[in-house]
Amino acid sequence: MAIAGGNVAAEEQPSVVSTSPPSRSPYISVAIIFLLWLAIYFAAIFTPPLLDDVDTIHAEAAREMVLRHDWVTLYTDGLRYLEKAPLMYWAVAGSYEVFGVKDWSTRLPLVLGVLVLLLATYRLGALVYGERGGLYSAVVLCTALGPYIFTRFEIPDIIVALWITLSVLFFWMSLHQEKPSRLVCWGFAASCAMNVLTKSLIGLAFPLGIVILYLLATRNLRHLLKLRLLSSTLVFLVIAVPWHVLAALANPSQGNVKGFLWFYFINEQLNRYLGKRVPPGYDTVPLLIFWALTLLWVAPWLTFLPQSLRAVPWRARELNAKLSTGQQASLLFAIWALVIVGFFTFSTRQEYYTIPAIPALALLIGGWLAKEAKNQNSEGRAGRISSWALFAVVAVGSAIGIGLLLSSKAAAPGADLADLLQKNPQDYDFSLGHFLDLTPEALGLFRWQLFGAVASLSIGAGMNLWLRYKRKPEYGNMLLAGMMVALLACVHSAFVTFSPILSSKPLADAIKQHYQPGDVIVIDGQYHEASTLNFYLETRVRVLHEPSGNLWYGSKFPDAPHVFETPGSFAQLWNSPTKVFLWTDEDHPRVLTALPHYFLARSGGKSVFVNRSQ
Repeated sequence: MAIAGGNVAAEEQPSVVSTSPPSRSPYISVAIIFLLWLAIYFAAIFTPPLLDDVDTIHAEAAREMVLRHDWVTLYTDGLRYLEKAPLMYWAVAGSYEVFGVKDWSTRLPLVLGVLVLLLATYRLGALVYGERGGLYSAVVLCTALGPYIFTRFEIPDIIVALWITLSVLFFWMSLHQEKPSRLVCWGFAASCAMNVLTKSLIGLAFPLGIVILYLLATRNLRHLLKLRLLSSTLVFLVIAVPWHVLAALANPSQGNVKGFLWFYFINEQLNRYLGKRVPPGYDTVPLLIFWALTLLWVAPWLTFLPQSLRAVPWRARELNAKLSTGQQASLLFAIWALVIVGFFTFSTRQEYYTIPAIPALALLIGGWLAKEAKNQNSEGRAGRISSWALFAVVAVGSAIGIGLLLSSKAAAPGADLADLLQKNPQDYDFSLGHFLDLTPEALGLFRWQLFGAVASLSIGAGMNLWLRYKRKPEYGNMLLAGMMVALLACVHSAFVTFSPILSSKPLADAIKQHYQPGDVIVIDGQYHEASTLNFYLETRVRVLHEPSGNLWYGSKFPDAPHVFETPGSFAQLWNSPTKVFLWTDEDHPRVLTALPHYFLARSGGKSVFVNRSQ
């Protein structure tokens, strides 16, 4: 039977990681994972309303897919939307077909993807570290900060993490079969193909990079020849290629508009990576902050990462020796994380780009937690040091939180949160930029959430430290997981309170009370700033801005509908018999300075005006 490292003889290594009986039934482990997922992820799919920008842009693309019965070319606001791979939109559109267009049905596919990811992580961890290691790995991932934050809106990165985890799982299984089975080889190929349909070429580049670097490090590159390359390649092509061909045929070059293949592969991938995309996308997170945030996303378990990394055989002397199964796995997981972080180190990057690396870190940490529980004599001291570090960080954070609580002021009844914020528009290109607007005055609306966060962190970190001194680390881990359930519930509650700043849903509701077919809705700004209107009102909107952002490419096609207005064309429209609603983030919009207008509604620092009295 073959083994992972090319320098380890097959007869010297067992195919099963641990010969000791599992500490608990796999059914109990799966039940624990499911209950945690239910409490953290599923419970949060019903609120708040969908947000402006990517949340409703992606939801609208799925909604229009259902309306048009076109599952090849995506549209948003009636314009071609060819930036992204289709799998996430297919999943959401399928959810709409079954459950209707609702907030929770939009979020359901992503949340179900998280559940499958947790189970895949558990399975991989159990194969490597035993039953307890698999459970701890899944619990770390489920309760970590980053995956939760970046599943609050519709982005595919957690699904990329799922396919990479499955790819690594199938690869690991292939290493432990003398002749890898078709199921294992084709499973690896299919996972890569599904990843390509989720986020294009990186869906192939990441798993291949992880596998090849690992095989090079273990001097076992010949293992590639065992992966049934011909049939596996065929499986990959059958899954990944058809949509690309159909999209290219449906969207060829037309006049001055370059076709799908140029836009999708060159502009949206190569040029985006090089920072030359047209039009420019989000700003790049500074490199040191990017690395630091990658570690922060596994909080609070981050404090156990240093000793987890000690199991990785980094030195050439170690790599040349016989690697244990645990060392092989730790090396594979470390390479997994480094490939993803390293790739974006040399590219434009956002805070969430390294989410696909978090399962690898969770597996490393989960493996060490299982080792600590089994070997208190050798690992207990490291666990106590890490628990002290966590307690110290929590103590400082709690002191800051208490200071913020004491400095906060009760908001007046009916106060608009937007009026209490300090706006920093220069930071809004970052996905979490709006939260930098919080002021002590605004925190008055978050007192209960802040108190709950401080209390849960203090109790959890304190009890964990005490239990580790009592040599009961498994109970300490349970307390930390429970702490995160409570903390993330507070985070979700605060997110709901903050959502009017990030969503125009209340304004869409106000418009709906007066809207009649034939009326026109205009966004004073870029489409993504109020894409909620397009989704919730289920009608096209116009944009008082030059073609930009998500709609730039689609607007160039000869059959594109009229979407973009100039100041001159808008003035004519406003003065026409047509009823026109204007969304704006200005209290006194300059575009209406010389035009008669009537105030309709205000929410979250945004307003709607209409050209006729009601």
